[in-house]
Amino acid sequence: MATERLSWWERPERPLAPLSERQRDSVLELRAASPGLPLPPELPIEDLNSLVQPSLTVTLTATLPESTENILLKGFSSFGMENERIETAQQFFSWFDQLHTQMDQDEETKYRLARAAYAGFEEQCDAILNDVNCALQHLKSLQEQYLFVSTKTGTLHEACEQLLKEQSELVDLAENIHQKLSYFIELENINTKLNSPTLSVSSESFISMLNKLDDCIAYVSSHPNFRDCAVYLAKCNQCLSKAVHLMKAYAVNTLQNLTNQLMKRDPLLAPNSDNAFTLFYLKFRAAAPKVRFRFSLNCIIFLPPPPPLSRYRQLLSEIHHCYLNQREHLLGPSITSTVTELTNRNNRDHCALVRSGCAFMVHVCQDEHQLFDEFFTKPTPKLDELLEKLCLSLYDVLRPLIIHVIHLETLSELCGILKNEMLEDHVQNNVKQLGAFAAGVKQMLEDVQERLVYRTHIYIQTDILGYKPAPGDLAYPAKLEMMEQIAQSLKEEEKKSHAEASSTAAKQEDPDSCSEVKLGMYVHPRAHNSVSPADLHGMWYPTVRRTLVCLSKLYRCIDGTVFQGLSQEALSACIQSLLAAADSIAKSKTQIDGQLFLIKHLLILREQIAPFHTEFTIKEISLDLKKTRDAAFKILNPMTVPHFFRLSSNNAIIQFLLEGTPEIREHYINSKKDVDRHLKLACEQFIQQQTQQLVEPLQEFLSKVSALTAVASQRGPKYNLSQQPWAQPAKINDLVSSTYKRIKTKLPPTLQSLSLYLSNKDTEFILFKPVRNNIQQAFQKLHAVLKEEFSSEDLQIIACPSMEQVNLLLSVTK
Repeated sequence: MATERLSWWERPERPLAPLSERQRDSVLELRAASPGLPLPPELPIEDLNSLVQPSLTVTLTATLPESTENILLKGFSSFGMENERIETAQQFFSWFDQLHTQMDQDEETKYRLARAAYAGFEEQCDAILNDVNCALQHLKSLQEQYLFVSTKTGTLHEACEQLLKEQSELVDLAENIHQKLSYFIELENINTKLNSPTLSVSSESFISMLNKLDDCIAYVSSHPNFRDCAVYLAKCNQCLSKAVHLMKAYAVNTLQNLTNQLMKRDPLLAPNSDNAFTLFYLKFRAAAPKVRFRFSLNCIIFLPPPPPLSRYRQLLSEIHHCYLNQREHLLGPSITSTVTELTNRNNRDHCALVRSGCAFMVHVCQDEHQLFDEFFTKPTPKLDELLEKLCLSLYDVLRPLIIHVIHLETLSELCGILKNEMLEDHVQNNVKQLGAFAAGVKQMLEDVQERLVYRTHIYIQTDILGYKPAPGDLAYPAKLEMMEQIAQSLKEEEKKSHAEASSTAAKQEDPDSCSEVKLGMYVHPRAHNSVSPADLHGMWYPTVRRTLVCLSKLYRCIDGTVFQGLSQEALSACIQSLLAAADSIAKSKTQIDGQLFLIKHLLILREQIAPFHTEFTIKEISLDLKKTRDAAFKILNPMTVPHFFRLSSNNAIIQFLLEGTPEIREHYINSKKDVDRHLKLACEQFIQQQTQQLVEPLQEFLSKVSALTAVASQRGPKYNLSQQPWAQPAKINDLVSSTYKRIKTKLPPTLQSLSLYLSNKDTEFILFKPVRNNIQQAFQKLHAVLKEEFSSEDLQIIACPSMEQVNLLLSVTK
């Protein structure tokens, strides 16, 4: 193909590269001029080496020091053309065709070799494929044989598993049957042990046997479908009855032996001696480890089924009953004798008797609880019932004494002992052990409180409301003046003693003694001057003192509701007694003494009841029968009789049923407000009486002027005040002068009485301030009337004191 294309260059017709003759000659000349022209430098030597056949042993390397011509010669020699020369194009084309054919052959040689190798590989693959097919045939045969063997093996395995399962089921069944039969077999062993004469209740084997018996009873009871279940259950109950009987006999015999030993002690030992209780408790505590029923721990805490549970509970209840009976048999006479001894020892001191008796019962209750815990693991309410019965012996002794106590002090102290010392101090700190004692104390406290309320009611009626004052109780203001004189004399004597002490201290050189004298000078006056005579507790009116003492004793002893009712009754009675005493003092002395006496003691009452943190309010309920009465009158009216059987709104019977229901009314009475109300009324009466005493003539004159003015304002005749006979300037002058003198003479005794009774500057000022205001208002009205109705000459005749003079006269109270 390449030769053919090369021939296209110089073909005669339409050559690809036609050359002229000159060009051809030039090529020939160039070829002749350079016959050994070297290869172009850009042609790599590797390309020259590629001209050599790969099969030949001659190889060309770039590193050989040969010329390019030698290389080409070797290349031509490899083609067998070393002796040939190419001079014409035809020779070149021939050479080139030979070269191209040789190159194609050389190029195809490796493919032929590869094809031959691949043919060998194909033959080998065919052989391998035949071997694989043969192996597959063998594998298929093995698989069929494996499936056959596997099927047979699985069948054998399933058969073995089934046999093992049946074997395990049979083993479980055998074990289950053996386990179920063990309860019935064990029941025979238990029955044999219970019939054994060597069996001991206190041994460990008995406890384990009892547990097994509980399990047998539980199992047989839970499987009623077993054969002969009723027979075996009867045997179980029979064994349980034997065991319970043995335990009961053991416990009862032990407790009775203890009791008999203690009852047969030395007859010289009196039952009420102090060491009798020690002997009782020590003997029982020493025997407690032998008697302590450990089976109760097994049978009561771990609750078995109902049949044995009921038996054990019944057994434990019987043992509790036996134990408590023995304790009551031992303690009853001793406690009774001890309480009797305490009563004889404290026959006149009820408080000491109650305190010692309660303390004794507290120790008894605590010791009994501790001893019971030594024997049993679980508490029982029967113990508290026994202790309540023992405490009742103390209550039976104390109650007849309590209901005959008449002194409020004793009853209030008894309430304090029972409520504070016993219930709050002892019982609250040990509620579990002192529950029975608390019940007896509460019952006793209720009796004391009931007696206290009853005696308080009688005390209020007799000693407060029905109090008959002695002459000394109503000696006002004489007793206050006497106490004032005594206090004044004590002050003078104290001043003299202080003066002597100071003069003596001045002569001494010891500074410590001087400081002690000075300290005494400052301390003692304060002690004597802190309380005025009127504020001394002993100077109070007896009913006030009794009322406050009574309330202070009741406040912490009885309930709030009861206290409110008694306090209202006591304060009402006290106020009534004060009103009667004030009337007596006003009749025997002066009216101001009675009024100030009442005011002072009402102030004391109000001040002293303030610390009581309670409402002095009671509710009274009453029936209002007004509507019932009106409806009844309508029925009795003859006019309504014909309408009895008519269903109308005018039917008197229907009106009586609908409108005649009595109404319930509630009334609230507040004692504090009652005290304040009487105090306000007494102060108003004092202010009115003092105002009237000091400026009564002046008030009468102003009343006449007001009446005359009122008549004139109602279109009456005009008037001239200066022309009235009772309003002449001279008479007004006499009126004003007498009023001024009255104030000047009567005001100091009034102020002195205020200071003597009230002994408090602030209270005196508050009480007298309205009196002073009334006097000032009276003079202000008089000045206004005089200025309006009289001339300046008349005013000079009247000579009414100015407001500054009146204020100066009244300024002593500021």
